[in-house]
Amino acid sequence: MATTLERPIVDARPISRPPTKREIYSDRGFRLLTGLFAWATVALLVFIVLEIGAKAVPSMKTEGLGFITGKVWDANAQQYGILPQIWGTLYSSAIALVIGSILGVAVAVFLSERFLSTAVFKLLKVFGKQFHPFWGKLPDQLDALLKNLIELLAAIPSVVYGLWGIFVIIPLIRPPCNWLHDHLGWIPLFGTSLSGPGMLPASLVLAIMILPTISAISRDALVAVPPKLREAAYGLGATRWEAILGVIVPTAQIGIIGSILLAFGRALGETMALAMLVGNANVISVSLFSPGNTLAALLANNFPEANKANVGVLMYAALVLMAITLVVNIFGSLVLQHSAARTRGAR
Repeated sequence: MATTLERPIVDARPISRPPTKREIYSDRGFRLLTGLFAWATVALLVFIVLEIGAKAVPSMKTEGLGFITGKVWDANAQQYGILPQIWGTLYSSAIALVIGSILGVAVAVFLSERFLSTAVFKLLKVFGKQFHPFWGKLPDQLDALLKNLIELLAAIPSVVYGLWGIFVIIPLIRPPCNWLHDHLGWIPLFGTSLSGPGMLPASLVLAIMILPTISAISRDALVAVPPKLREAAYGLGATRWEAILGVIVPTAQIGIIGSILLAFGRALGETMALAMLVGNANVISVSLFSPGNTLAALLANNFPEANKANVGVLMYAALVLMAITLVVNIFGSLVLQHSAARTRGAR
């Protein structure tokens, strides 16, 4: 009996084809549009620098470098110096960065290693509900809820943080701060008492404000660590914390450093909360409880009542603030490149 072989059905359509004119023009248009937006951002930055620089040039000629090294700001006497404000900007941002980095990285490790969901899962296991259709999803939902709540801190207006600092933080920390001054006042960090607004309340609130930036980016960096590295660490006998501190965090260090630098940039330019909490005193002091001032707070407090002559010196101060931010970003980029080179070498 003769059998007939069925011929396989072959798709006659070509695997590849040249792009149509419509596709070519749409691709070129998309590239042109994205490039236009990218260069527009650069042009906007240049415009801002030129606009501020043009208004600051007359004051730069009259005040010179004495404006940066001067310690007195007296608009009535036409004396302008911003050294205390530069010190206050860097000092408050550095304190906030230390506190915020410790909290932010700890939160990122807690979220990325799913400590909360693990604990909830163990609790449900005790009651035999770990695989229940409803309760079994609870660990992941609580993990996502905690992550979203921390990121929502970034949505709170700056003035609300300022009010919270005045009515909650200052009354809360004043007794222990004054105790430290009374008993350890010979240490320069505790050299003054805390009577109200000061460097520490401002830095604490600033640390809370930069916390979402550090925790969110650091968590993404920690989650991106290849699972094989964790498994290799556990395979060599490392405990959970040894794997986290010895393998996972060092592998994600580039992302963590990047998050800290971004947070530092925000801390340098924060205005309203600092203006309400730092004390607005033109003094240079290493005491954590001493009032101080920042460049952003100086601009916010003086612009509403500034005359034509004062606008020039305020623009000069704004230019100095931009220069500080630029130097910090360049330094951060160099640190990131150095860390990336070391990581590549380790691999």
